[in-house]
Amino acid sequence: MTDRDGGPVEPPQMKLARKLNLLLDLFEAQGSAPLTYPQISQRMAERGTPLSRSRWAYMRSGEGSMATDPRLLQNLAEFFGVDSRYLQDDGSEIPELVEAQLLLLRTLRENRVRNFAARQLQGISPATLLRLRKVIDEHLNGPESRSDA
Repeated sequence: MTDRDGGPVEPPQMKLARKLNLLLDLFEAQGSAPLTYPQISQRMAERGTPLSRSRWAYMRSGEGSMATDPRLLQNLAEFFGVDSRYLQDDGSEIPELVEAQLLLLRTLRENRVRNFAARQLQGISPATLLRLRKVIDEHLNGPESRSDA
C-alpha cells in the first residue's frame, strides 16, 4: 500500500510506536535515567489504566493489534507531558513541545561533539580548530550552517 505521494503507508501501530519511542528518548535526553516498564506500568495503574508488559512491548514495537484505548493513550500522553491527540490521532503532527525538545536534543548532541573535539585537540592551532569547527558544523547541520567565527 502507498500514500498519495507514492511512498509506503506507515501502519498506525508503527506510527504509535515511533511516537512512544520518541517520547521515551526525549525523557532520557532531558537528563533522566531511561524509563523502565515497571515505572510506566505503575503510573498507568495509578491512573486506572493497567498496562501489561506484553501490551507495552507490542505498543513500542508496532507489532500486534493497534492500542486504541483512549484512556490509556490519554494517560500516557499526560505522563509524558504532551497533548493527548499526539498519541490518539495517527495523523497528528509533532506537538510544539516535542519539536522544541528535539531541537534542544540536537543542539546538546552537537555541543557534545564540539566539546569532545575541543578536549581531544589540545595544542592545535586556533586556525585549525576553526576549520575543524566549520567541518563539524557542516556535517551536523548541513552546508547552510557555515560560520566564519
